[in-house]
Amino acid sequence: MEPDLTKNTMKRLKYIEGHISGVKKMVENDRYCVDILHQTHAIRRAIEAMESEILRGHLETHVVDGISDGNYSNIIQELMDLYNMSKRNNIASVTIPPHEGNHGN
Repeated sequence: MEPDLTKNTMKRLKYIEGHISGVKKMVENDRYCVDILHQTHAIRRAIEAMESEILRGHLETHVVDGISDGNYSNIIQELMDLYNMSKRNNIASVTIPPHEGNHGN
């Protein structure tokens, strides 16, 4: 990774880590579920932003270098694997468990 990208990624990771610690405290303190879910949503968005920056850096360096070196098939396969992984991650599965009473959250 380029030094600037490493620095920005570490900064984002510290932000995410802080958010996760906050969510942990919210759970320990039995905070309102919707408030917790808002925070976990923010964490997911922060991770997605970090992933986008890492991917941009990869495309600008490793992919360009790989194509320049003639590694077309490896680069294409790697990008297809990333694409397929992103498609699998975007399919949400929601299961509604049996009602166990009102928890007040």
